[in-house]
Amino acid sequence: MLATRSSGLLYVGSMPKRLEEKVAVIVGGASGFGLATAELFAKEGAHVVIAGRRGALAKEVGERLGGSGVECDITNFDQLNDVTDAIVAEHGHIDIGINFAGYERNTPIADLTPEILEPMVNVQFNAAVYFIRAMGNAMASGSGGSIVSISSLTAQNPSSGQAAYAGSKKALEYVSQIAAIEYGASNVRVNTIAAHLIETPMTAHIFERKLIIEAVKNQTPMGRMGHVDDIANCALFLASDAAGYISGETIRVDGGAFTQKLPTPLDYELLANARPDLL
Repeated sequence: MLATRSSGLLYVGSMPKRLEEKVAVIVGGASGFGLATAELFAKEGAHVVIAGRRGALAKEVGERLGGSGVECDITNFDQLNDVTDAIVAEHGHIDIGINFAGYERNTPIADLTPEILEPMVNVQFNAAVYFIRAMGNAMASGSGGSIVSISSLTAQNPSSGQAAYAGSKKALEYVSQIAAIEYGASNVRVNTIAAHLIETPMTAHIFERKLIIEAVKNQTPMGRMGHVDDIANCALFLASDAAGYISGETIRVDGGAFTQKLPTPLDYELLANARPDLL
């Protein structure tokens, strides 16, 4: 038998799974950050419930991971609450709620219209708050749990064209701190992850532009782009008992980029002059 040590405890045999018998609801779990997180959580013993607007895909991914899937548009307040109640009725509890729903549309303030701004705020902020509420209420009725929302480095390092997207994410970070206060006595922890630019289906079009990616790497101290697994590993930590006294925090997963400014149009111009091969 193999003896291993973790957190000061000696285990004989294999390491215990960190999310054994936990029920984890993951919004946006069929692709990108959400899929990487769902796969990792399943490996760590969680029953993963994939929730998304594409119900058939959510069910397919959930069942492939040994869990389940359900159609749920978190911008729909009533549907979100009904789905939450159904999950609790089926499993008896919800221990982990992860929200990766979102989309990005770079638009200068001068060009913002209600058609651009309002859907962005509805998904990135309103629905995210509804999700915290639904998960928080369900967990408070049980033995507590962990809620994690995805934010962005752009919410902390201002960048042109990001008013709608980053503004919504910054508001979400603040609401998460308030939720940490309001649900703390019920042993519900609420945190956010501020992700740097990482390749996912949502950002694939940006990664086609070599100049942008090189500029971002140049201004990231670790000198490389992140990976979806970097986000999944942070989500696992926050969801696990290892983070049992961490709440109201925003953890940056950015390779140190917060210590620098995000690339500006001038940075792109200078890099293009020096590296025309990137155009």
